[in-house]
Amino acid sequence: MTRALPQDHAIQQLMLQAKQSQLSRRRLLQGAGVGMSALALAACAAPDGSDAIDISDSDSSLVWASWPSYIDEDLSGSSATLKAFKKETGIEVEYKAVVKDNVGFYLTMKDQLALGQPTGADIICVSDWMAARLIRFGYAQKFDSANMPNKANLTKTLSSPEFDPKREYSLPWQSGFIGLAWNAEEYPKGLVSVEQLWNDDLKGKVVVLAEMRHTMGMLLLANGVDISDGNWGIDEFKKASAVLETHLASKHILGVYGSDYLDKLKSGEALAGFARAGDVAVLNAQAGYEKFKFLLPGSRGTFFTDSLVIPAGAQHKANAEKLMNFYYDPAIATEVVEWIHCVSPVDGTLEYAIENFPKLASNQFTFPNATAMSRASTFRTLSTTDDQSFNAEFRRITGKG
Repeated sequence: MTRALPQDHAIQQLMLQAKQSQLSRRRLLQGAGVGMSALALAACAAPDGSDAIDISDSDSSLVWASWPSYIDEDLSGSSATLKAFKKETGIEVEYKAVVKDNVGFYLTMKDQLALGQPTGADIICVSDWMAARLIRFGYAQKFDSANMPNKANLTKTLSSPEFDPKREYSLPWQSGFIGLAWNAEEYPKGLVSVEQLWNDDLKGKVVVLAEMRHTMGMLLLANGVDISDGNWGIDEFKKASAVLETHLASKHILGVYGSDYLDKLKSGEALAGFARAGDVAVLNAQAGYEKFKFLLPGSRGTFFTDSLVIPAGAQHKANAEKLMNFYYDPAIATEVVEWIHCVSPVDGTLEYAIENFPKLASNQFTFPNATAMSRASTFRTLSTTDDQSFNAEFRRITGKG
Protein backbone atom coordinates (compact mmCIF):
# COMPACT_ATOMS: atom_id res chain seq x y z
CA MET A 1 0.00 0.00 0.00
CA THR A 2 1.31 3.44 -0.88
CA ARG A 3 -0.17 6.39 0.26
CA ALA A 4 2.73 17.39 -5.71
CA LEU A 5 0.84 20.72 -11.41
CA PRO A 6 3.42 26.76 -13.58
CA GLN A 7 3.87 30.53 -12.40
CA ASP A 8 4.37 34.23 -13.31
CA HIS A 9 3.57 35.33 -16.89
CA ALA A 10 4.40 38.79 -18.25
CA ILE A 11 1.65 41.25 -17.46
CA GLN A 12 1.19 42.12 -21.14
CA GLN A 13 0.70 38.51 -22.16
CA LEU A 14 -1.63 37.87 -19.27
CA MET A 15 -3.76 40.86 -20.22
CA LEU A 16 -4.07 39.50 -23.74
CA GLN A 17 -5.11 36.10 -22.44
CA ALA A 18 -7.55 37.73 -20.10
CA LYS A 19 -9.12 39.70 -22.93
CA GLN A 20 -9.43 36.60 -25.07
CA SER A 21 -11.10 34.73 -22.23
CA GLN A 22 -13.26 37.72 -21.22
CA LEU A 23 -11.91 37.51 -17.69
CA SER A 24 -12.61 40.03 -14.99
CA ARG A 25 -9.96 42.38 -13.65
CA ARG A 26 -10.16 40.49 -10.37
CA ARG A 27 -9.00 37.27 -12.01
CA LEU A 28 -6.29 39.11 -13.91
CA LEU A 29 -4.84 40.44 -10.68
CA GLN A 30 -4.92 37.01 -9.06
CA GLY A 31 -3.29 35.28 -12.02
CA ALA A 32 -0.54 37.87 -12.13
CA GLY A 33 0.21 37.32 -8.45
CA VAL A 34 0.21 41.03 -7.67
CA GLY A 35 0.01 40.56 -3.92
CA MET A 36 -2.22 40.45 -0.91
CA SER A 37 -4.37 43.40 -1.91
CA ALA A 38 -5.63 41.48 -4.92
CA LEU A 39 -6.31 38.44 -2.76
CA ALA A 40 -8.23 40.55 -0.30
CA LEU A 41 -10.39 41.88 -3.13
CA ALA A 42 -11.02 38.35 -4.33
CA ALA A 43 -12.22 37.33 -0.89
CA CYS A 44 -15.33 39.46 -1.43
CA ALA A 45 -16.21 37.90 -4.76
CA ALA A 46 -18.95 35.37 -5.37
CA PRO A 47 -17.97 31.98 -6.81
CA ASP A 48 -17.94 32.04 -10.61
CA GLY A 49 -15.77 29.10 -11.63
CA SER A 50 -18.50 27.04 -13.28
CA ASP A 51 -18.11 28.21 -16.89
CA ALA A 52 -15.89 25.42 -18.22
CA ILE A 53 -17.04 23.22 -21.10
CA ASP A 54 -17.84 19.73 -19.83
CA ILE A 55 -16.80 16.97 -22.24
CA SER A 56 -17.81 14.09 -19.97
CA ASP A 57 -20.38 12.81 -22.50
CA SER A 58 -17.66 12.20 -25.08
CA ASP A 59 -14.70 11.36 -22.82
CA SER A 60 -15.10 8.74 -20.10
CA SER A 61 -12.08 9.72 -18.05
CA LEU A 62 -10.93 12.05 -15.31
CA VAL A 63 -7.79 12.98 -13.38
CA TRP A 64 -7.94 13.00 -9.59
CA ALA A 65 -5.20 14.92 -7.73
CA SER A 66 -4.89 13.96 -4.09
CA TRP A 67 -2.53 13.13 -1.24
CA PRO A 68 -0.32 10.04 -0.93
CA SER A 69 -1.81 7.09 0.95
CA TYR A 70 -5.33 8.53 0.71
CA ILE A 71 -7.13 5.73 -1.12
CA ASP A 72 -7.21 1.93 -1.05
CA GLU A 73 -4.02 1.60 -3.07
CA ASP A 74 -1.81 -1.48 -2.83
CA LEU A 75 1.95 -1.64 -3.39
CA SER A 76 1.47 -1.89 -7.14
CA GLY A 77 -0.62 1.30 -7.15
CA SER A 78 -3.85 -0.55 -7.85
CA SER A 79 -7.12 0.48 -6.16
CA ALA A 80 -9.96 -2.02 -5.89
CA THR A 81 -12.56 0.71 -5.48
CA LEU A 82 -11.33 2.61 -8.56
CA LYS A 83 -11.55 -0.63 -10.53
CA ALA A 84 -15.10 -1.08 -9.25
CA PHE A 85 -15.94 2.51 -10.23
CA LYS A 86 -14.69 1.92 -13.77
CA LYS A 87 -16.68 -1.30 -14.01
CA GLU A 88 -19.84 0.44 -12.81
CA THR A 89 -19.55 3.65 -14.85
CA GLY A 90 -17.03 3.00 -17.61
CA ILE A 91 -15.02 6.00 -16.42
CA GLU A 92 -11.23 5.63 -16.29
CA VAL A 93 -9.65 7.46 -13.35
CA GLU A 94 -6.01 8.55 -13.23
CA TYR A 95 -5.23 8.97 -9.56
CA LYS A 96 -2.26 11.27 -8.98
CA ALA A 97 -0.79 11.45 -5.47
CA VAL A 98 0.70 14.89 -6.12
CA VAL A 99 -0.58 16.94 -3.17
CA LYS A 100 2.20 17.22 -0.60
CA ASP A 101 0.89 20.35 1.12
CA ASN A 102 -1.99 22.71 0.36
CA VAL A 103 -0.04 25.89 -0.42
CA GLY A 104 2.56 24.21 -2.60
CA PHE A 105 -0.15 22.47 -4.60
CA TYR A 106 -2.18 25.67 -4.98
CA LEU A 107 0.85 27.53 -6.34
CA THR A 108 1.28 24.96 -9.11
CA MET A 109 -2.15 25.77 -10.57
CA LYS A 110 -3.10 29.28 -9.46
CA ASP A 111 -2.38 30.85 -12.86
CA GLN A 112 -4.56 28.35 -14.70
CA LEU A 113 -7.31 28.77 -12.14
CA ALA A 114 -7.21 32.54 -12.55
CA LEU A 115 -7.61 32.13 -16.31
CA GLY A 116 -10.32 29.50 -16.05
CA GLN A 117 -8.08 27.02 -17.85
CA PRO A 118 -7.64 23.29 -17.15
CA THR A 119 -5.19 22.64 -14.34
CA GLY A 120 -4.45 19.06 -15.25
CA ALA A 121 -6.93 17.73 -12.69
CA ASP A 122 -10.71 17.34 -12.83
CA ILE A 123 -11.14 16.81 -9.11
CA ILE A 124 -8.75 17.76 -6.32
CA CYS A 125 -8.49 16.96 -2.63
CA VAL A 126 -7.42 19.85 -0.37
CA SER A 127 -7.95 20.82 3.24
CA ASP A 128 -11.14 22.67 4.05
CA TRP A 129 -9.37 25.99 4.58
CA MET A 130 -7.94 25.74 1.06
CA ALA A 131 -11.30 24.66 -0.32
CA ALA A 132 -12.69 27.81 1.29
CA ARG A 133 -10.05 29.91 -0.50
CA LEU A 134 -10.84 28.34 -3.88
CA ILE A 135 -14.56 28.92 -3.43
CA ARG A 136 -14.01 32.49 -2.24
CA PHE A 137 -11.83 33.29 -5.28
CA GLY A 138 -14.30 31.76 -7.74
CA TYR A 139 -11.98 28.85 -8.53
CA ALA A 140 -14.45 26.03 -7.83
CA GLN A 141 -17.30 24.68 -9.96
CA LYS A 142 -20.78 24.32 -8.52
CA PHE A 143 -22.03 20.76 -8.22
CA ASP A 144 -25.03 19.35 -10.05
CA SER A 145 -26.70 17.54 -7.17
CA ALA A 146 -28.73 15.42 -9.58
CA ASN A 147 -25.52 13.53 -10.33
CA MET A 148 -24.85 12.96 -6.61
CA PRO A 149 -27.84 11.36 -4.83
CA ASN A 150 -25.49 9.75 -2.30
CA LYS A 151 -24.59 13.24 -1.09
CA ALA A 152 -27.56 12.65 1.23
CA ASN A 153 -25.23 10.36 3.22
CA LEU A 154 -23.00 13.29 4.25
CA THR A 155 -22.78 13.35 8.03
CA LYS A 156 -24.63 16.28 9.54
CA THR A 157 -21.67 17.65 11.49
CA LEU A 158 -19.83 18.42 8.21
CA SER A 159 -22.80 19.36 6.07
CA SER A 160 -22.87 23.13 6.53
CA PRO A 161 -19.46 24.76 6.99
CA GLU A 162 -19.26 28.55 7.03
CA PHE A 163 -17.38 28.67 3.71
CA ASP A 164 -19.83 26.42 1.84
CA PRO A 165 -23.09 26.23 3.86
CA LYS A 166 -24.92 24.00 1.38
CA ARG A 167 -21.84 22.02 0.32
CA GLU A 168 -22.45 23.13 -3.28
CA TYR A 169 -18.78 23.48 -4.15
CA SER A 170 -17.00 21.02 -1.87
CA LEU A 171 -17.60 17.61 -0.38
CA PRO A 172 -15.59 16.11 2.48
CA TRP A 173 -13.29 13.25 1.58
CA GLN A 174 -11.84 12.34 4.98
CA SER A 175 -11.16 13.84 8.39
CA GLY A 176 -8.49 12.98 10.91
CA PHE A 177 -6.43 13.70 13.97
CA ILE A 178 -3.01 15.36 14.26
CA GLY A 179 -1.01 14.25 17.28
CA LEU A 180 2.32 12.82 18.33
CA ALA A 181 3.99 9.85 16.67
CA TRP A 182 7.20 7.99 17.39
CA ASN A 183 9.17 4.93 16.38
CA ALA A 184 8.41 2.45 19.16
CA GLU A 185 11.42 0.28 18.30
CA GLU A 186 14.01 3.03 18.32
CA TYR A 187 12.38 5.21 20.96
CA PRO A 188 10.56 2.76 23.25
CA LYS A 189 10.03 5.19 26.15
CA GLY A 190 7.62 7.11 23.94
CA LEU A 191 5.95 10.48 24.35
CA VAL A 192 3.02 11.91 26.25
CA SER A 193 3.50 15.65 25.64
CA VAL A 194 4.64 18.05 22.95
CA GLU A 195 7.36 19.30 25.28
CA GLN A 196 9.00 15.86 25.24
CA LEU A 197 9.76 16.30 21.54
CA TRP A 198 12.51 18.65 22.70
CA ASN A 199 14.27 15.97 24.80
CA ASP A 200 18.02 15.90 24.19
CA ASP A 201 17.91 12.33 22.90
CA LEU A 202 15.63 13.41 20.03
CA LYS A 203 17.90 16.18 18.75
CA GLY A 204 17.92 16.13 14.95
CA LYS A 205 15.29 13.38 14.90
CA VAL A 206 12.03 15.38 15.03
CA VAL A 207 9.75 16.16 12.09
CA VAL A 208 7.01 18.79 11.95
CA LEU A 209 4.42 19.38 9.26
CA ALA A 210 4.43 21.98 6.48
CA GLU A 211 0.73 22.62 7.05
CA MET A 212 0.70 25.75 9.20
CA ARG A 213 -2.52 24.81 10.98
CA HIS A 214 -1.23 21.35 11.85
CA THR A 215 2.12 22.32 13.33
CA MET A 216 1.09 25.63 14.86
CA GLY A 217 -2.15 24.14 16.12
CA MET A 218 -0.19 21.61 18.15
CA LEU A 219 2.23 24.25 19.47
CA LEU A 220 -0.56 26.68 20.36
CA LEU A 221 -2.44 23.94 22.20
CA ALA A 222 0.73 23.06 24.11
CA ASN A 223 0.87 26.72 25.18
CA GLY A 224 -2.66 26.49 26.56
CA VAL A 225 -4.39 28.30 23.67
CA ASP A 226 -7.85 27.09 22.66
CA ILE A 227 -7.33 27.17 18.91
CA SER A 228 -11.04 26.69 18.18
CA ASP A 229 -12.21 30.01 19.65
CA GLY A 230 -11.53 33.56 18.50
CA ASN A 231 -10.01 34.93 21.70
CA TRP A 232 -6.42 34.80 20.54
CA GLY A 233 -4.36 36.30 17.75
CA ILE A 234 -0.93 37.18 16.46
CA ASP A 235 0.63 37.63 19.92
CA GLU A 236 -0.23 34.07 20.95
CA PHE A 237 0.77 32.82 17.51
CA LYS A 238 4.21 34.47 17.71
CA LYS A 239 4.81 33.07 21.19
CA ALA A 240 4.16 29.55 19.89
CA SER A 241 6.12 30.14 16.68
CA ALA A 242 9.14 31.22 18.77
CA VAL A 243 9.30 27.64 20.05
CA LEU A 244 9.38 26.36 16.49
CA GLU A 245 12.02 28.92 15.48
CA THR A 246 14.25 28.01 18.41
CA HIS A 247 14.24 24.30 17.65
CA LEU A 248 14.72 24.81 13.93
CA ALA A 249 17.68 27.12 14.54
CA SER A 250 19.29 24.62 16.90
CA LYS A 251 18.77 21.79 14.38
CA HIS A 252 16.75 19.89 16.95
CA ILE A 253 14.03 19.62 14.31
CA LEU A 254 15.18 17.58 11.32
CA GLY A 255 12.87 19.48 8.99
CA VAL A 256 9.44 20.80 8.03
CA TYR A 257 7.79 18.40 5.62
CA GLY A 258 4.69 17.79 3.58
CA SER A 259 3.57 14.21 3.12
CA ASP A 260 7.23 13.22 2.69
CA TYR A 261 7.57 13.28 6.48
CA LEU A 262 6.49 9.66 6.23
CA ASP A 263 9.68 8.82 4.33
CA LYS A 264 11.75 10.30 7.16
CA LEU A 265 9.94 8.17 9.72
CA LYS A 266 10.18 5.02 7.63
CA SER A 267 13.90 5.46 6.98
CA GLY A 268 14.69 6.10 10.66
CA GLU A 269 16.09 9.55 9.97
CA ALA A 270 13.29 10.81 12.18
CA LEU A 271 12.15 9.10 15.36
CA ALA A 272 9.26 11.33 16.39
CA GLY A 273 7.15 14.32 15.53
CA PHE A 274 3.73 15.60 14.59
CA ALA A 275 1.74 13.19 12.45
CA ARG A 276 -1.67 12.28 11.11
CA ALA A 277 -3.25 9.30 12.81
CA GLY A 278 -4.18 7.71 9.49
CA ASP A 279 -0.62 8.03 8.19
CA VAL A 280 0.70 6.18 11.23
CA ALA A 281 -1.79 3.39 10.62
CA VAL A 282 -0.57 3.15 7.01
CA LEU A 283 3.08 3.02 8.16
CA ASN A 284 2.24 0.16 10.50
CA ALA A 285 0.35 -1.68 7.78
CA GLN A 286 3.38 -1.37 5.51
CA ALA A 287 5.68 -2.59 8.28
CA GLY A 288 3.37 -5.50 9.10
CA TYR A 289 3.33 -4.72 12.81
CA GLU A 290 2.88 -1.79 15.20
CA LYS A 291 6.27 -0.19 14.68
CA PHE A 292 4.97 3.34 15.25
CA LYS A 293 2.79 4.71 18.01
CA PHE A 294 0.34 7.63 17.92
CA LEU A 295 -1.45 9.55 20.63
CA LEU A 296 -3.13 12.84 21.38
CA PRO A 297 -1.11 14.61 24.09
CA GLY A 298 -2.62 15.96 27.27
CA SER A 299 -2.74 19.38 25.65
CA ARG A 300 -5.00 17.86 22.96
CA GLY A 301 -4.50 17.29 19.25
CA THR A 302 -6.03 18.90 16.21
CA PHE A 303 -8.84 17.68 13.96
CA PHE A 304 -8.92 18.46 10.24
CA THR A 305 -11.10 17.78 7.22
CA ASP A 306 -10.00 17.46 3.60
CA SER A 307 -12.56 18.03 0.85
CA LEU A 308 -13.05 17.31 -2.83
CA VAL A 309 -13.39 20.27 -5.22
CA ILE A 310 -13.91 20.44 -8.99
CA PRO A 311 -11.54 23.25 -10.02
CA ALA A 312 -12.37 25.99 -12.48
CA GLY A 313 -11.44 24.90 -15.98
CA ALA A 314 -11.94 21.19 -15.31
CA GLN A 315 -13.57 19.57 -18.34
CA HIS A 316 -14.91 16.34 -16.82
CA LYS A 317 -17.29 17.78 -14.25
CA ALA A 318 -20.07 15.20 -14.60
CA ASN A 319 -17.54 12.38 -14.38
CA ALA A 320 -16.13 13.89 -11.19
CA GLU A 321 -19.61 14.15 -9.71
CA LYS A 322 -20.23 10.47 -10.46
CA LEU A 323 -16.96 9.68 -8.71
CA MET A 324 -18.00 11.55 -5.57
CA ASN A 325 -21.38 9.88 -5.63
CA PHE A 326 -19.72 6.46 -5.86
CA TYR A 327 -17.50 7.09 -2.85
CA TYR A 328 -20.46 8.30 -0.79
CA ASP A 329 -21.90 4.80 -0.80
CA PRO A 330 -21.29 3.59 2.80
CA ALA A 331 -19.87 0.25 1.69
CA ILE A 332 -17.37 1.86 -0.69
CA ALA A 333 -16.48 4.56 1.84
CA THR A 334 -15.77 1.93 4.48
CA GLU A 335 -13.55 -0.06 2.12
CA VAL A 336 -11.38 3.05 1.75
CA VAL A 337 -11.34 3.70 5.50
CA GLU A 338 -10.23 0.13 6.12
CA TRP A 339 -7.05 0.96 4.19
CA ILE A 340 -6.29 4.53 5.25
CA HIS A 341 -7.78 4.61 8.78
CA CYS A 342 -9.22 8.12 8.57
CA VAL A 343 -12.60 9.41 9.74
CA SER A 344 -15.19 9.03 7.01
CA PRO A 345 -17.78 11.79 6.41
CA VAL A 346 -20.28 9.20 5.15
CA ASP A 347 -23.16 8.09 7.37
CA GLY A 348 -23.58 4.34 7.49
CA THR A 349 -19.88 3.50 7.51
CA LEU A 350 -19.83 2.57 11.19
CA GLU A 351 -22.66 0.10 10.73
CA TYR A 352 -20.92 -1.42 7.72
CA ALA A 353 -17.63 -1.61 9.63
CA ILE A 354 -19.24 -3.28 12.64
CA GLU A 355 -20.52 -6.03 10.37
CA ASN A 356 -17.48 -6.40 8.11
CA PHE A 357 -14.47 -4.90 9.94
CA PRO A 358 -15.22 -5.15 13.70
CA LYS A 359 -11.65 -4.33 14.78
CA LEU A 360 -11.69 -1.21 12.61
CA ALA A 361 -15.05 -0.19 14.06
CA SER A 362 -13.52 -0.12 17.55
CA ASN A 363 -10.64 2.19 16.53
CA GLN A 364 -11.30 5.57 18.14
CA PHE A 365 -9.08 7.41 15.64
CA THR A 366 -11.25 6.06 12.81
CA PHE A 367 -14.70 5.93 14.37
CA PRO A 368 -14.27 8.38 17.27
CA ASN A 369 -16.84 8.62 20.02
CA ALA A 370 -17.62 11.79 21.97
CA THR A 371 -14.73 11.18 24.35
CA ALA A 372 -12.21 10.88 21.54
CA MET A 373 -13.56 14.00 19.83
CA SER A 374 -13.27 15.92 23.12
CA ARG A 375 -9.50 15.35 22.94
CA ALA A 376 -9.13 17.28 19.68
CA SER A 377 -9.64 20.88 18.54
CA THR A 378 -10.34 22.37 15.13
CA PHE A 379 -8.26 25.39 14.11
CA ARG A 380 -10.58 28.40 14.06
CA THR A 381 -11.62 30.09 10.82
CA LEU A 382 -9.15 32.88 10.13
CA SER A 383 -9.94 36.39 8.98
CA THR A 384 -8.03 37.62 5.93
CA THR A 385 -5.76 39.66 8.22
CA ASP A 386 -4.98 36.75 10.53
CA ASP A 387 -4.53 34.36 7.62
CA GLN A 388 -1.96 36.66 6.02
CA SER A 389 -0.19 37.43 9.30
CA PHE A 390 0.00 33.84 10.51
CA ASN A 391 1.16 32.47 7.18
CA ALA A 392 3.77 35.21 6.80
CA GLU A 393 5.19 34.38 10.23
CA PHE A 394 5.19 30.65 9.54
CA ARG A 395 6.80 31.21 6.14
CA ARG A 396 9.49 33.45 7.69
CA ILE A 397 10.46 30.71 10.08
CA THR A 398 10.07 27.60 7.96
CA GLY A 399 10.27 28.74 4.34
CA LYS A 400 7.01 26.86 3.81
CA GLY A 401 3.57 28.18 2.86
